[in-house]
Amino acid sequence: MDRELHDKLTAWRRHLHAHPELGRHEKATSAFVQEKLAELGVPFVAGVGGHGVVATLKRGASERSVGLRADMDALPIAEANDLPYKSGTPNVMHACGHDGHTTALLGAAALLARDEGWSGTVQFVFQPAEEGAGGAQAMLADGVLERFPMERIFALHNWPGLEAGAIAVHRGPVMSEPGRFKITLTGTAGHAALPETTRDPIVAMGHLIVALQTIVARNVDPMESAVVSIGQVHGGLASNQIPTSVFIEGTFRTFVPAVRERLLARLGTIARNIAATFEMTAEVETTHGVATINTAPEEELAAAAGEVAGLTVRRDLKASTTGEDFAYFLERRPGAYIWIGNGPVVNGGELHNDRYDFNDAILPAASGWLASVAKTSLRANAPA
Repeated sequence: MDRELHDKLTAWRRHLHAHPELGRHEKATSAFVQEKLAELGVPFVAGVGGHGVVATLKRGASERSVGLRADMDALPIAEANDLPYKSGTPNVMHACGHDGHTTALLGAAALLARDEGWSGTVQFVFQPAEEGAGGAQAMLADGVLERFPMERIFALHNWPGLEAGAIAVHRGPVMSEPGRFKITLTGTAGHAALPETTRDPIVAMGHLIVALQTIVARNVDPMESAVVSIGQVHGGLASNQIPTSVFIEGTFRTFVPAVRERLLARLGTIARNIAATFEMTAEVETTHGVATINTAPEEELAAAAGEVAGLTVRRDLKASTTGEDFAYFLERRPGAYIWIGNGPVVNGGELHNDRYDFNDAILPAASGWLASVAKTSLRANAPA
């Protein structure tokens, strides 16, 4: 990538960082993407699955096709960085690097638009609402795969702590099935000085919180992976009253459906039985997503594309218990999801941290890999 394009992409990335929007609210971000695609001369369709944009480049006589995807939304986090381009939206920031992913995909469009050395169709999928707001599902429901045919699909995520510009390609699972739960215990309210007249959900919830930690320790095969974490506890309004109910909310992560089903069964059983022990009721609500799992041929294409692009290719990183809704695309099409190194963690700036910032120095590598994997895929054998 030449210096002029790198400088342009850096300016675009910093504009997006300064103007973050939450999932399902990416109107200005989508308009910015459309504006830059128009400048590049790449045709596009807007309004796909909400604020999604799909751009299409076709060259030569080949009927082969491939998809490249980037996410566009930000997070409800107040930025702590002191940057010239820090977030101008109160309590919203690009704390996961989607500003960089979007810019990298625009860069790939720029590279492929000027490259005569390929034949086929490349679909550039700019997805809204990745951060738990159903963006991938919305695009799929809007017929993105049927309206914009693609035999395979690829995407990337920046990874703090991995060498800047290196890529990590996993065999099989990359990220876990993300899940959420809410458990409400309902007892009988009353005066805190007369506890015998009540059924105290706070005491019961204390037992439940401890008991839930036995699920991974005692109900999951030690050779498998799972997480159960409680992030919220809510109950009570006064120091001298025992409340009617208390609820907790948390997350669970698994890679294998059988482990997930076992975990959910134990979650419900433990909650109901502890509630019964303390003469009260339990309501359990759960949702879960899909694990992000590379298909084997596409994983090899992703690694080969990294080598062609002159990047360091790592095959030794473990999968992460974070989640990613690109998994829904991989349920429908063969593909691969890779990590690209963001470089050393600075000032605690991990993903979803208020001091995170995407490393603009890796934009040539990110755009270069996306362009390379598109061309590599179009040259490869068609998937079965």
